[in-house]
Amino acid sequence: MCAAGTTATMRNVWAIAWRDLRSLFTSPIAYVLLTGFELLAGWFFFNLLSQFNRMVAVYSGLQGYDTTWLNLNDAVVAPLLQNLSLVLIIVVPMLTMRSFAEERSAGTYELLFTSPVRVAEMVAGKFLAGLAMVTFMIALTLVFPVILFVYGNPEVGLVISGYLGLLAMAIAAIAIGNFTSALTSNQIIAAVSSLVILLLMFVINWPAEGAGETLKAVLLYLSVTEHFRVMVRGIIDTKDVVYFISLTGVFLFLTHRAVESARWR
Repeated sequence: MCAAGTTATMRNVWAIAWRDLRSLFTSPIAYVLLTGFELLAGWFFFNLLSQFNRMVAVYSGLQGYDTTWLNLNDAVVAPLLQNLSLVLIIVVPMLTMRSFAEERSAGTYELLFTSPVRVAEMVAGKFLAGLAMVTFMIALTLVFPVILFVYGNPEVGLVISGYLGLLAMAIAAIAIGNFTSALTSNQIIAAVSSLVILLLMFVINWPAEGAGETLKAVLLYLSVTEHFRVMVRGIIDTKDVVYFISLTGVFLFLTHRAVESARWR
């Protein structure tokens, strides 16, 4: 019975995820977001690489000048990942804004509630659809590190850690976006609310320097930027992993409660 129940749950989750992905790709949204994200990623990469090549050419021409401090990790990989993280906090709200809000506005919420699908399965399925889309978007940018490995010598560990940080941040952003979408039937309100929350979590550490020790520690821990910056430097710390897992879990729980509340209303 337990195995049968698990199979049925996974089948429902995959069905909802596939339904949402198919809905994305039958509209221009997926293609516009994919194209925009990859174009910006390519623009950042080739500009950073051009700047690095100019610096190498200039300093190599100076006799006796030590150029060992010039490296692809600090000049290209880290800035590229930081720029992509900023693009993602704009792209993800546009991706997740319709996950629940569209169901409300289209009147299909009631159909889902009367179907043999539990709220947890709905939340998991829609989260999985967003995760698949964002993972695909980030995976396409791996062509840039591959170019660096072919023609240069960046650190493998730093690239892996940085991309894991980028994916972890994007996963948390999906959970936040689904939560705001579950609160309203207006997709624009859902997107803007999600963007505001994400931006706040990016800049919450700004007043930390002028705060007391306790408040400073709290602000730094709550900041997405601080945890992401550590991973971009090539360090995978348990504290940062726990932070992103906790952030995702909290907003998935809040999404579940929001959908459950709408169901009973």
